[in-house]
Amino acid sequence: MAKRVVLAYSGGLDTSVAVRWMIEEWGVEVVCVLVDVGQDVESSESFEDIKARAMAAGALECVVVDARREMAEEFCAKAIMANARYEGKYPLVSALSRPVIVRHLVAQARKFHAQAVAHGCTGKGNDQVRFEVGTHALAPDLEVLAPARNWGMTRADSVDYAEKWEIPIRASKEKIYSIDENLWGRAIECGAIEDPWAPPPDEPYTLTRVTASAPVELTLRFAAGVPRAIDDVEMELAELIAVLNARAGSTGYGRLDMVENRRVGIKSRELYECPAALALITAHADLEDMVLERDLAHEKARLEIRWSELVYDGMWFSPLKEAIDVFIEETQRHVTGEVRLRFEAPGLLRIVGRRSPKALYDYGLATYDAADTFRHSDSEGFVRIYGLGVKTWAHRQGAKNATPPSS
Repeated sequence: MAKRVVLAYSGGLDTSVAVRWMIEEWGVEVVCVLVDVGQDVESSESFEDIKARAMAAGALECVVVDARREMAEEFCAKAIMANARYEGKYPLVSALSRPVIVRHLVAQARKFHAQAVAHGCTGKGNDQVRFEVGTHALAPDLEVLAPARNWGMTRADSVDYAEKWEIPIRASKEKIYSIDENLWGRAIECGAIEDPWAPPPDEPYTLTRVTASAPVELTLRFAAGVPRAIDDVEMELAELIAVLNARAGSTGYGRLDMVENRRVGIKSRELYECPAALALITAHADLEDMVLERDLAHEKARLEIRWSELVYDGMWFSPLKEAIDVFIEETQRHVTGEVRLRFEAPGLLRIVGRRSPKALYDYGLATYDAADTFRHSDSEGFVRIYGLGVKTWAHRQGAKNATPPSS
C-alpha cells in the first residue's frame, strides 16, 4: 500500500503541482485539505472549482473545511488581547492562520490514516517553520514533506509541469505579486516590492482603496478583551472583522510597508493591508489604558512582545506561548467598555473617546478644578521618601553631573 500524505492545499500553482509531483516522484497517495480561513476566492471561481482542480491533479480526495469562526474566536481574539504586532508593526496576518490549518491537517491525517502531511512552502519563508513545528507539536509521529524545497523548479517550470499533466491552473509564467490572505488581512510580496527603495505599488491593494469620504466614525464595544459590537450592533467576531475591514478600509486605513526579520535570517520587504486588525489592536490597547493597573500593564506590554515573536516563529502550540496565554487572559477580566474611533484623512485613525464601567480613571483624582479629591499634602512625604536613596547617594558619593561644565 502506498504512503498516504495530507497536503495543505490552496488551489494555487505550487500546491496544485505538488499533488501530481508527489504522486509521480514519491509514489504516494495525496489527500488535499483546503482550509477556509476567510481568504477571497476570485469571482469567477468557487471552492468547488478549486476542489475540482485538486482532483484533476490526481488527489485521492479534497476536503474543504470552513474554519473562519474558529480562526476568529480562538486565534484572532487572542491576538487582540495580546495587542500582537511582530516587531511593533505586523499584526501576524499569515502567522495566525497557519496553526489553524495545521490543526486541520493533523485531524484529516488521522481520519485518512496518513503517514505524513505536506505543504507547498519554499525554503526561504516563515511558513515552512510554522507548518512543520506546528505539526511536530500536535503529532510528533507524522512525517512532514516539503516538495517545493525538493523539486528545483522555477515558476515557469511549474507552469509547464501543470500543462503537461493537464492541471487547470489559472497562473501564468509571469508572477507579479505573491499574496496570502485571510479574514485578518492580506500579505503582499515579490515584484517591485523587492526593491526597498521603490515606493509601494498601488495595484495589489484591495481592502484599503479609498471609497468613502472621511471622516468615518464608529464605536467598538469590548467584553473581557474581545470586540463584540460595532455601534451597538452585536455580531460574531468573524463578522465584526469583515465589517470593520470594509468600513475602515474604505478610508484607506490599514496599510503597512515594512522590512521585517524572517525566522530563517532573511530581511524581507513586505506590504500588508489589515484595517480591522490594526484598528482593533489600537482600540483594545487604548481601553486597557483605562482599566489595567500600572504594574500589570507594564508587565503585559513586555510579554506582548514575546507572545508576538512566538506566534511569528511558529510556536503557537508551545508551552511558553500557552503559559503567556493564561497570563494575558487573566489581565482581560476587566477589559470591558467602549472605544470611539475616527478615520480621517486616508490612512489616519484617531481614538476620540473611551469609557468603561471598570475604569481605574477617577475624575476626582485627575481633575484640577473644584471637584479635585486628591490630597496634595500627602505628596510631600511621598516624594521625600521616594527620592531618599538618590539624596543619600548624592550626599555621600557625590553626583558627577551636579556641576555644569565651564563654558
